[in-house]
Amino acid sequence: MNYGMNISKKLSILLLFVIMSLILACCGSGDSETANGNDPEKHLTGTMELMYADQFHVSYYEDGIAIVEVEDGLRYLITEDPDELPAWLTPEITEDMTVICAPVHSVYNAASSAMDLIDAADAIDSVIMTSTQASDWSIDKIRDLVENDKIRYIGKYRAPDYEALLEEDVDLAIESTMIYHSPQVKEAIEELGIPVLVERSSYESEPLGRLEWIKLYGLLFGKSEEAQTFFDEAVAKLEDVDADAVSDTPSVAFFSVNSNGSVVVRKPGDYVTKMIGMAGGTYALTDITEEEDNALSTMNMQMEAFYDKAVDADILIYNSTIEGGLENISDLIQLSDRFNDFKAVKSGNVWCTDASTFQRTTGAADMILEMNRIFSGSPESKEMEYFHKLK
Repeated sequence: MNYGMNISKKLSILLLFVIMSLILACCGSGDSETANGNDPEKHLTGTMELMYADQFHVSYYEDGIAIVEVEDGLRYLITEDPDELPAWLTPEITEDMTVICAPVHSVYNAASSAMDLIDAADAIDSVIMTSTQASDWSIDKIRDLVENDKIRYIGKYRAPDYEALLEEDVDLAIESTMIYHSPQVKEAIEELGIPVLVERSSYESEPLGRLEWIKLYGLLFGKSEEAQTFFDEAVAKLEDVDADAVSDTPSVAFFSVNSNGSVVVRKPGDYVTKMIGMAGGTYALTDITEEEDNALSTMNMQMEAFYDKAVDADILIYNSTIEGGLENISDLIQLSDRFNDFKAVKSGNVWCTDASTFQRTTGAADMILEMNRIFSGSPESKEMEYFHKLK
């Protein structure tokens, strides 16, 4: 038996195994380096500083790239030139992203809450179309722009004029989450080659979180500096909130009455209820619950249930943006004679919001300041923009 030959073969096989292992290791190392080279985190340069908003996040990368992630799972790639993306942004990385060429110049805005933010960022001239007709705008400036076709009304969000979108070469469509009730519209707009941004500012639970979306619009419209300045100035206003001026923390009910007699209230923890707390009050309906949970910030109550919870509230604030405003307390009593028993009605401490309150997304800080004056009993110290007292 030739033992020398067997040993030689075994050594050859072992040597071949070692060589193949080294080759595979080298190949693996090369693949790893390639993968790492395409890892976006290696090219990350920073993130957008957000103090209150939690419904979006912005990461900044080399080559002027920004990636926006929204809480509904959608991701957006913001770039100056979609045709010249850097090599590290491979198709595998960008395949689930909507690409937006920024700054945008011709925008179809179907999210009414975004319009005031865009205007405050000094970018309203770039909005050329809307899904809200002139008569439905309570912001005078926007209504005038729509009436004069400076911003063209092209139909409701669920049935826009697609030909108009093509004619004007729109480079971005902004939709509210209502578009998810008509997903075929979003798909049709995207098929025209128009990127669609679905904004979620109304889902922010912090009062200044909705306002902080102005930073995202600043990025999209090339107005980041203007947006940051506006936001900083708004936050600074809260330094004037005088909590000490509110001697006894008042309980406050914020509500409206719909056409069938049900009372529409804010859910505990909603941004309006937090505004009440920041202004020195306490929400009178903190322990209410609903049988079916949903994403809405409001819920309906029967008048009897609302009566039990709010009859002893120190202050009533009627929300005019849903069913229309009230001029005096007798208008409130006409909605239900049960309001005669309410403590706030008897003391004459009943207020109503201005019709434009919730379209004016930028007014969060000013609303808190005015609430603070109401709660401290000194509303007459300055002119009120967002609330008026019912006589």
